[in-house]
Amino acid sequence: MSKVQIERIKKMESYLDESAAAVAELSEALDKYEKIQSKYYKLENYYGSSKWMDDFEADEAGKIPADLKKGVLSEDAVYDLLTYHRELMARMQKAVLRSMEEKEF
Repeated sequence: MSKVQIERIKKMESYLDESAAAVAELSEALDKYEKIQSKYYKLENYYGSSKWMDDFEADEAGKIPADLKKGVLSEDAVYDLLTYHRELMARMQKAVLRSMEEKEF
């Protein structure tokens, strides 16, 4: 076995280890996302609804307890999440398309 072959095998082995870890992490993240996906869409629907506006106005009027966690009523928190989600979905779509273009299945 040549030195070149040994180096190639070592390099490919490191690619295997790194790829296997990344794929496993992606799978775990996708499992988590799939479990909360319906909650995400309920949040998205709530944010654009009259119920959100009612809750927002009640908070502005001091009718919601001050010590209640209510980041959902901040205009930025939900909007930023929705924006980040759209960007992430576009990024994932590009990654899938790039993967399919690079290697035929």
